Parts: sequence; C-alpha cells; structure tokens
Amino acid sequence: MYSVAEVKAIFKATTSLKYRTLFKLVYATGLRLSEVAHLRLTDIDRVRRVIIVRGGKGKKDRVVMFSEKLELDVANYLSAYRPKIYLFEEADRREPLQNRTIQEVYSQATQAAIIQKRGGIHTLRHSFATGPTHRHLLESGLDIRYIQQLLGHESILTTMRYTHVTADKISQLKSPLDDL
Repeated sequence: MYSVAEVKAIFKATTSLKYRTLFKLVYATGLRLSEVAHLRLTDIDRVRRVIIVRGGKGKKDRVVMFSEKLELDVANYLSAYRPKIYLFEEADRREPLQNRTIQEVYSQATQAAIIQKRGGIHTLRHSFATGPTHRHLLESGLDIRYIQQLLGHESILTTMRYTHVTADKISQLKSPLDDL
C-alpha cells in the first residue's frame, strides 16, 4: 500500500494527462486494470455521480462513486483528448488502451516518483481499499458489505483482507460491561 504522499508523487511524476487521469481514476474508485482500460464513456453517469463497471471480474457489473474532484479531472482530460467510445483509447484506433501499455507507463511513473515499494497499478487499487477513506467509513459504522460492493469482491473474506484493525482502535471500543 502507498502512503498519501507516495500517491501524490506518482500523480505528479505522470506527465501525460491521459495516464495521470487514468491513475487518479483507479485510486479514486478502486477499479481493476482491465476495468479501467475498458471503461466506456457511456459508463459514466454524471447526474447520479456514479460509474457503472460492466463485466468486471466474474463478468459482474457494479457501481462505484464518481467524486466531484475526479469529475473535474475527467472533464479536463475529455476536452483535451476527445475520445469516442472508451474513456481511455489508443490514439489512432479508438480501441481501449492495452493493459501492458498502462503497466509500462505506471512503472515509469513510479520510477520517476522514486517509489521504492514493489508493485504494479494494482497497488493503487489496494491503496484505495486500505486508505483513510475506507478506514474512516468502517470506523464510522459503514457496513463492510458496501466496501465489498465497491471493490467487486465475490467473497467478504477478500474484502476483510483489505481492512486492517489497529490496536489503538480496539482499545477505544466500549465493553458491554461498561453499561452495567
């Protein structure tokens, strides 16, 4: 998992608006590499502020949030690149970006950002799942099944691997004995 500073460094080191937007989208939504590569313009619902992930892992559809900040980044990207079908297209062919191309650009960005941790773009997804937003949501009482849905996990056990319980949070829990 990356720290917030490392994520910011990756974004800053990514000189291409296309790939910086793609990386931000992965971090902001938890999409898998193949899901972000095949995301169609019609999958973005700006009115409801959601992105529909069609045919994700296990050929299942799901819905993820589309934040205001991400919408601004995507709008800037759209006005510069004007894709026709897929959000992130190959320049001349109007086909989705190849996974390998995305991985290569990501590797270059992490090297430029001087990130020492090993891992590919999936580490951004992992950082989304284990980052402060989800920890805050869990700690404020949000049902873990919502996070499971956002990540597109078949099993709740997979989602639970992404959530870390810290000793300081356990020490703050109230025992039922305290109410007697």
